[in-house]
Amino acid sequence: MREIDEIDERIVWELCREGRLPNKELAERVGLAPSTCLMRVRALQQNGVLRAFHAQPDWASLGLPIEAIVAVRLKAQARAEIKTYAQRVITLPNVLNVFFLGGGDDFLIHVACTSTGQLRDFVASELSMDNSVASTQTNIVFDHLIGVDNMQPGGSWSALRE
Repeated sequence: MREIDEIDERIVWELCREGRLPNKELAERVGLAPSTCLMRVRALQQNGVLRAFHAQPDWASLGLPIEAIVAVRLKAQARAEIKTYAQRVITLPNVLNVFFLGGGDDFLIHVACTSTGQLRDFVASELSMDNSVASTQTNIVFDHLIGVDNMQPGGSWSALRE
């Protein structure tokens, strides 16, 4: 795998902000010829730096205006089931993301629901009733700001690693 340089970082940065950015415009933003830019993007994909390009839906527009983060703590005797629990939960309706944690809680589960009633029922029946679960704590998401949506154009992660 080749070394990632500042131009590669800027390509990744721009694609995180706008995954469907046409190659010609991406090349202009990072100061490359379009053919060189395309080769770099392909190399970043082949090296696993760029794993996928995703749509970012507005869940409320899709009829799911209630988002929540549910903290889940497993029972001590269920520690052997951590990986299977995560794989089971990620397939449940309404689950957007599952974060496996170190610390007091074992998982944060990001969900989107039609109503607070659906959220309550989901947590009560799908999460809390699981024999592996010791406790849950539900937090309603009022707003979700996404870092790359608010970063300055032409940025890089070099400063973050210093």
